[in-house]
Amino acid sequence: VGYAPFILRPRRLGEHRVAVVLATNTWAAYNFHDADGDGWGDSWYVADEIHSVDTTRPYLDFGVPFRFRDWDLAFVAWLNRTGKRVDFLSDDDLEAAGTGDRLRGAYDLLVFPGHEEYVTERMYDVVRRYRDLGGNLAFLAANNFFWKVRRDGRLLVKERLWRNLGRPESALVGVQYVGSDQGQRQGPFVVTGAEHAPWLFAGTGLANGSSFGRYGIEIDARTSASPAGVEVLARIDDLMGPGRSAEMTYYETPAGARVFAAGAINFVASLDQPEVARLLENLWARVALS
Repeated sequence: VGYAPFILRPRRLGEHRVAVVLATNTWAAYNFHDADGDGWGDSWYVADEIHSVDTTRPYLDFGVPFRFRDWDLAFVAWLNRTGKRVDFLSDDDLEAAGTGDRLRGAYDLLVFPGHEEYVTERMYDVVRRYRDLGGNLAFLAANNFFWKVRRDGRLLVKERLWRNLGRPESALVGVQYVGSDQGQRQGPFVVTGAEHAPWLFAGTGLANGSSFGRYGIEIDARTSASPAGVEVLARIDDLMGPGRSAEMTYYETPAGARVFAAGAINFVASLDQPEVARLLENLWARVALS
């Protein structure tokens, strides 16, 4: 049995007030299909001299994008299980949205459930403008808005790190990429900021000092560019070595935007744990409506 991934976009933006953006650029980057037949996967993860990937290639693993089950499917299943009604968008749909003003008129919340690592300049501009207009954001993985890419026909071309272009991702997300060890070291989040967000932990049984889940693979933390007032809700101290910790954060803007970042790439994979499912329900109640 093989699969073909489809994202069924809404007939018009804003059919529902929440949009879930699936990280299709990252899907393409992690696609190791060998289209040219040289014995190596056609991805910049295979060789440094490769700077582009063909977005029209079929996916390996019978057509399922790399780590789709971990990064996306658990969240999509949670949406179905809990009766949430949302619009689904690809990265291309987000880029085609036009302006952040149009996106803000259509949605109260944008959710990035997966590994939204590769974004174009238009995508970055649209999402930042959306946030600046009071649009809410939820980043449920880690290492988001890390690389600047551009579309050149069917090719996705990798350019430079956004932070090296004077646009650190933590200024938008609240946190940014710290490190990765392919999951060799993982640990539980320990709640540290229950007093700052009692609405998030209500009914979970979690309080300061409580631990939950087992996370890692790639992690994020605050920087000097993080927005003023960003609160750390939970931490995994020194997971990638001294001073290299994972931080789950939340901040609000003067325009009314509410922004949550999970801080670990495999956060949604733990939605089968009751306390995590309740935490996400609490988050949804906070950010899904203006």
